[in-house]
Amino acid sequence: MQYVNFGKTGAKVSRLGMGCMRLPNYEKDGKTLFDEEKGIALIRRAIDLGVNYFDTAPYYCDKLSEVILGKALQGGLRDKVWVSTKNPIENDSGDDYEKRLEQSLKNLMTDHIDFYNFWGISLDTFINKVLVKNGPFERAQKLKAQGLIKHISFSFHDGDAGENEGGNLREILKKGEGVLESLLCQYNLLDRNKEPGIALAHEMGLGTVIMGPVGGGRLGAPSKVIQELLPGKVRSTAEMALRFVLANPNVNVALSGVSTIEQLEENARVASNEAPLSGSEISQIEDMMKENERLAGLYCTGCKYCMPCPQEINIPDIFSMMNYHRVYKLTDYARAEYAQIGKSPWKKYENASKCVECGICETKCPQSLPIREQLKETHKTLAG
Repeated sequence: MQYVNFGKTGAKVSRLGMGCMRLPNYEKDGKTLFDEEKGIALIRRAIDLGVNYFDTAPYYCDKLSEVILGKALQGGLRDKVWVSTKNPIENDSGDDYEKRLEQSLKNLMTDHIDFYNFWGISLDTFINKVLVKNGPFERAQKLKAQGLIKHISFSFHDGDAGENEGGNLREILKKGEGVLESLLCQYNLLDRNKEPGIALAHEMGLGTVIMGPVGGGRLGAPSKVIQELLPGKVRSTAEMALRFVLANPNVNVALSGVSTIEQLEENARVASNEAPLSGSEISQIEDMMKENERLAGLYCTGCKYCMPCPQEINIPDIFSMMNYHRVYKLTDYARAEYAQIGKSPWKKYENASKCVECGICETKCPQSLPIREQLKETHKTLAG
């Protein structure tokens, strides 16, 4: 396992971290239940493999993730690892922030949290709920002085990733300068808009942790297009994705959410590779991904000028799914996502079959795309 300095925190962390959101589970009577014994064994195997950074949260795994991690670290293992968990900023109360911390400490059976994150904050939340007088920001610093929090951190999910001076991630980093000590955000081959913000965080001395290095499962599926970015040098699409993230000099830790020992050991193998991608290999990957992005843009740039659709079809989202199939050959993923339309709380819209060919969308499309025909093709391909 490879280790690096975690910003200016003084911690030495493994390049691979274990995300505890997908602990082993099974189905019973239509419900998903989590296997505590297997979860403990998985975490302890990660430690055996050299992983020393574990990320959890109060609501993961039906609120059992912190509990299982806490049990796994008993018997002298707690002091061998760094624990990261999160505080959902539900309001601007410092008192409530502290109560949520106390519950996490109880769940984890520990007297301190190494990296305690303001969870999934946007710039708006940071300003109006975190930074307020007597709010979470002030309370976090007091709790750090008491030793309950070792390092104040944040996870970022805001849409504007800080590509320019007005970027939301950049603004949070500036407003929290001198207090915030690590950043957790998504970054992978398909989602690279946070690169400037990650670079700035690293430059400012924050530890940087990446969630979703395999694109939330998108890059876990086989894709010849992705694997051929480095032909003959990677065994899988997931390996290509993980190596790409770890090759970024501004990234300290790549989190891997795993459910099995096999997944864990494969990721540990990749993270233990002492031969990083060369500059020419990274350039080759970037050039080919830019070409793929250009091809995706030919089908839809995602500008959303076509919206809203009178039939409540989310045209850009549906075309994005089609691009996973057409450009990246991630067909299984694209079909699985399409099947969730109207079922998932994040896809509360109609699928392409509901198009009545009114043509309103085509009158607004700056690319003059044949949207009606593309919707027909998409439904035929992804619903088939």
